[in-house]
Amino acid sequence: MMIDSLLHAKRALQAYASDSNSNLPDTITGNQWSLLEKTATVLKPFQELTAEVSAASATAADVIPSVRVLTRFLDTESEAHRGIQTMKATLLDAVHRRFYHVEMEPLYAVATLLDPRYKDKFFTNATNLDQAKKALKAEVMKMEQELKKTMPPSGEVSEAEPARQTPGMEAESSTSSLGSYFDEILEESSTAVAGPSEQEIPPGALIQLESYLSEAPLGRKNNPFHYWRDNQARLPTLAATAAKFLCAPCTSVESERLFSAVSLIIDEHRSRLTPEHVEMITFVNKNLPIMVRLQPGQTVEIEGSVEMEQ
Repeated sequence: MMIDSLLHAKRALQAYASDSNSNLPDTITGNQWSLLEKTATVLKPFQELTAEVSAASATAADVIPSVRVLTRFLDTESEAHRGIQTMKATLLDAVHRRFYHVEMEPLYAVATLLDPRYKDKFFTNATNLDQAKKALKAEVMKMEQELKKTMPPSGEVSEAEPARQTPGMEAESSTSSLGSYFDEILEESSTAVAGPSEQEIPPGALIQLESYLSEAPLGRKNNPFHYWRDNQARLPTLAATAAKFLCAPCTSVESERLFSAVSLIIDEHRSRLTPEHVEMITFVNKNLPIMVRLQPGQTVEIEGSVEMEQ
C-alpha cells in the first residue's frame, strides 16, 4: 500500500523534483519507478490473500488453496516481472519454509476436502492427498458412529442424487489478480489416488463420500455453508463432519476483533458493568447482524459506532 501511494504521487513527485528549488536529496530514476511498479504487482496477491483469510467468513479450508495459489503465482515466470526474479525467488522460498507442513495437518486437509469449492483439487502431490483422504475417512467413520447413537436408524442410501442447485451456485468470474490461478488449478486433472476401502467405511457413508468427491467443485464465490445446508438430507454424515471442521477459523484475526469490540464496550464511563453484562453486550454486538433480518438498503447501528448494512 505504501508503494501504491508512492506510485499514485509519481507525477507530483517528478514535478517537484524538477523544480530547481526543491530540497530533495535525490530523484527516482525511470528504471527505479519500473521496479517499484513490478514490486507492487508481486506484492498485491499477498495483500489480497491476507484480506481474504482475515475475513470473518474465512475457515481452515482456505489455508491450503491460498498457499497453493500463492506458490503457483510466485513460481510462474512472467515478462512483466523481469528484473525482480530474485525477489520472487526469496518470497517463494519463504512461503515454502513457513507453510510446507499445512497439507499434512489433518485439520487443514480434512477441512479443504469438505469445502465444496476446493475438494481434492489443491493438494500438491498424491501422497498428501492420500493422507488427507485417510484422515477424512477416519472422521467420517467416527461421525457415522456418533450419528447412529443420536439418530433413529434409517434406510441405506440407494442412489446418489445430484447436488441441489442453488442460486449463485455457478462459478463466477473474479476480479482478483489470483482468480486465474484458482481456475487453472481447478481445471487441471487431479491425480488418481485410491479412495477409502469399502471394508473400512459403512456403505452409506462410502456412497456419500464417493458422490460428493465425484461432483464438480463450486465456484469460488459461493458459500460452502449454503451447499451443506441444501444437501444435508442427501449427505448427512458428510454434512455433520463439515460442520465440525468448517467452523474452525482461518486465522486469529476475528478473535482479535472480538477483543477490540470489548475494549469499546468497557471504558471509564462504564466502570460498574458486571462480567455477565459485558458478555451479553458483546454477544449482541457481534451477532446482531445475523439475528436481525434487514430489508435491502436498511442499516442498523451497533454498539461501538459500527453500522451494518445488508
